[in-house]
Amino acid sequence: MRRDLADVRLADRVFAPHYAAPVEMVIARATDLRVARESDSEVLTALGPNVVFEVFELAGGKAWGKAPDCGLVGYLDESALTRIVA
Repeated sequence: MRRDLADVRLADRVFAPHYAAPVEMVIARATDLRVARESDSEVLTALGPNVVFEVFELAGGKAWGKAPDCGLVGYLDESALTRIVA
């Protein structure tokens, strides 16, 4: 959980200094969703290829967002993501 940034879809229920609309991306290779941006932080879950990930922030090679299939929010390596091609 972050106190500085929240999903804009929660604006009527959660106060945050900033809100972001999710950008849907896809996991390109298996990766871990972590509690914090550090590579040795606790793993929340493993995400496999072709799983949708809602990105709220990209910074420093890390993506912070939500895995809607499991409802978990955390960090993963930006390099594990690919854009959805319509």
